[in-house]
Amino acid sequence: MCAAREGRWGRRQRALLCCVLVAAWEAACGQLRYSVPEELPKGSFVGDVAKDLALQLAALRDRGARVVSADRTQYFTLHANSGHLVTAERLDREQLCEGMQQCVLRCEVIVDGEMKVYKIEVEITDINDNAPSFREAEKELTMSEMTAPGSRFSLVEARDPDVGVNSLQSYELSGDEHFSLSVQAGADGEKRPELVLAKALDREEAAFHELVLRAMDGGEPSRTGTARIRVSVLDANDNAPVFSQAVYAVRVPEDVPVNSTLLTLTATDADDGFYGKVKYSLKKITDKASKIFYLDPETGWIRLLRSLDFEEGDSYEMEFEAHDGGGLSDKAVVAISVMDVNDNVPEISVRSALSEISEDAPPGTVVALLHVQDRDSGANGEVRCSIVENVPFRLEWALDNYYSVVTARELDREEVSEYNVTVWASDGGSPSLRSSAVLALRVLDVNDNAPVFAEARYSARLPENNAEGALVLTVRAWDADWGQNARVRYRLAEGRVRGAPLSSYVSVQAETGALYALRSFDYEEVHEVGLWVRAEDGGAPTLSSNVSVRLLIVDENDNAPQVLYPPAAAAAAAGAGWTGVELAPRSAEPGALVAKVVAVDADAGQNAWLSYELAKATEPGLFRVGLHSGEVRTARSPLARDAPRHSLVVVVKDQGRPALSATATLTVVLAESVAELLSELGSAAAPAEPAGSLTRWLVLAVAAVSCLFLAFLLLLLALRLRRWRRSQLLPPASGALRGVPASHFVGIDGVRTFLHSYSHEVSLTADSRKSQRRWAADSCCNTLPARPPPDKAAPLLGEDAAGARGAPPDALPGNVRRVNGGRRFPRKRQGGGARGERCVQCRAEAAGAAVHHGGEERKERSAAASPARCGTAPSLAVSAAVRTASGPAVRSRGPARRRGW
Repeated sequence: MCAAREGRWGRRQRALLCCVLVAAWEAACGQLRYSVPEELPKGSFVGDVAKDLALQLAALRDRGARVVSADRTQYFTLHANSGHLVTAERLDREQLCEGMQQCVLRCEVIVDGEMKVYKIEVEITDINDNAPSFREAEKELTMSEMTAPGSRFSLVEARDPDVGVNSLQSYELSGDEHFSLSVQAGADGEKRPELVLAKALDREEAAFHELVLRAMDGGEPSRTGTARIRVSVLDANDNAPVFSQAVYAVRVPEDVPVNSTLLTLTATDADDGFYGKVKYSLKKITDKASKIFYLDPETGWIRLLRSLDFEEGDSYEMEFEAHDGGGLSDKAVVAISVMDVNDNVPEISVRSALSEISEDAPPGTVVALLHVQDRDSGANGEVRCSIVENVPFRLEWALDNYYSVVTARELDREEVSEYNVTVWASDGGSPSLRSSAVLALRVLDVNDNAPVFAEARYSARLPENNAEGALVLTVRAWDADWGQNARVRYRLAEGRVRGAPLSSYVSVQAETGALYALRSFDYEEVHEVGLWVRAEDGGAPTLSSNVSVRLLIVDENDNAPQVLYPPAAAAAAAGAGWTGVELAPRSAEPGALVAKVVAVDADAGQNAWLSYELAKATEPGLFRVGLHSGEVRTARSPLARDAPRHSLVVVVKDQGRPALSATATLTVVLAESVAELLSELGSAAAPAEPAGSLTRWLVLAVAAVSCLFLAFLLLLLALRLRRWRRSQLLPPASGALRGVPASHFVGIDGVRTFLHSYSHEVSLTADSRKSQRRWAADSCCNTLPARPPPDKAAPLLGEDAAGARGAPPDALPGNVRRVNGGRRFPRKRQGGGARGERCVQCRAEAAGAAVHHGGEERKERSAAASPARCGTAPSLAVSAAVRTASGPAVRSRGPARRRGW
């Protein structure tokens, strides 16, 4: 017994292990299976899909996951936040899977971000929610009283949509002792009730018998259904109806018209009259079949009530009964098979699809997930899918009826920016039916194209001496990318021109590519500038390309010819150009070469083509100049009358517009030897001197005038400074007399005094032009005589006596002597003695005044030694004080008064 238990335990373990392995294999293959009872409310939990498929909840939320079903009705939904599969509506097993022992609903979970499909099967288990029911609640049977006991009569069967133990399990009969119930098990396992006559009938005893048939299921609690049976007892009926076939089998196409007669039931009864009349009835039929087929009870015709659909039902089995007027009956089975017709077009469902894809997506990238099905069967349901040619996509089988559209090669947005991918699905019917689905896909740009310049290289001609900021040319580049990746910006590559950065010569506008000259070019310095312009796009990383730009500086005629020979002469006059001395023998033949003018032009091309012509000559017909060579040759032989010395002015011109020129001066001496040449040059130097000397004298004259003018300014400034100094030494408000020359003063110990002491009175009025002055008597031996009244002309000092007598100025009185050749002073008085004379002389020497008539210049000498010579110096300072009336200083009017002072 222990061994038997161990054997049973081992078998259970193996069975459990097999179930676990099967479940693991299904999960590995991307298939899940759940089981839920029917009649669950909406939103009920079915299974944890995220956990069972090892999917991250964040991935489900971000990438998007959803549940799809092949049916038009969605029975389940997926919660992205929890990853749970829940019911989308109430599920009724009997409605979803009528007549099926196992009800399985299939759906798929699609993760859009990964383009993956996971199959899910949900089994709907049955609950005892339906009671057994009879198609006919009341059944009437007729039996002959001659029916032998033990005879069996078929009863109407009960139907229970539930399955398993919840389905119909048993029958019970109650109501009369004449009858009993017998339940037979059919070949399909169904229980078929039969009424058995247990006791002979007697019509005279009872014409009717009432019976109750009860059907019960095995659910908990058990549900029941009842049918009432009424048995009518008739007179004797010897023969029962008999069907021509026990089983009627017919095959009809699904497109058969409505109201068509599918078949005719035939049953015969050997009796005559009422007992031989046969009628037909349905004994067993499903609800679905009862809505499709109709039985004519009189004729036995089975007709079509509505169109058949192979996809809804491919076969129907019904049981019919034929009974006569006496209650005897026979039964037959009708099996109708529906033949499929290619009446369904293949259906293409886009389960998941991308609306845009990057152009750098690798080959094999899934862009769409398609579900293809055909509701037909057999060859009519075989679907072949294809994609139109000339697109970089292909189809790959994914799972069952799922196909994925993947990229066949790399995409290029610059070639094709959008695709409309058409997927065709064709079935195997005849004729074949097909359908299509269009996938719109936009290709996103990737920065995979560098900017391309319109030209392989650029060149421009720029005239020299151009304006700063002048536009040179514009470079243009295009980028085949889109958006920011196609935005092109320009910049200069690093470089140097003549040691200076290239950016100091030219610049490029970043947005437009316009190239500008930043400085004025000089062809003589720079003939051409080579540079590189870089175009960069706005992608990340940035792509760029370079193009070479060649700027050719076009020469302009901005340089005059330069004469190299004859060389410059040191003594050449301004504007004379070049000069030189050449020797030409008098015996020279016509065409003899005398000299050659050599000149160059810094310009180029036509601007540097030089021509020579003789502009001026001492003897016009004696010499000629080669137009292009610059050679000076004799036009004829020199004659004896020709001057020995000739001056030739040669003009050198270029071919520019306007033409520029330079001159060269040649001196040609007709001489037979060098000695004669030198003598001629020596004699010719003198005439040539005045021109140079004149210039030098003109320069010297201008310099002398400038020096004199400068000296005059300095002198004037000195006089101004001296006058200012005098005003500082003798301020106007100090009480000194204005108009008195400085030579009349002497400075001793900081005291300025007159050379002579005067004692006078002055009367002044504010607005009067006349002043009265009265001189007092001599107060000192050296005091000058008093002046006449102001209304008389004041004579010069010492002239009053002489003028009165009409004597000449030299005939002065004895008391007046001449000092310094001009000013006259009175001699000492008779009573003065030698002391008075010495005092006057000392004061004159101390003052040191030199008076010049007609001028204002005076020289003051220092009297530092006067006190030593004259002991009366202190008294001089005291006696030299001048007493004047208060008021403004007196200004003498008229020349007589100026001489008086």
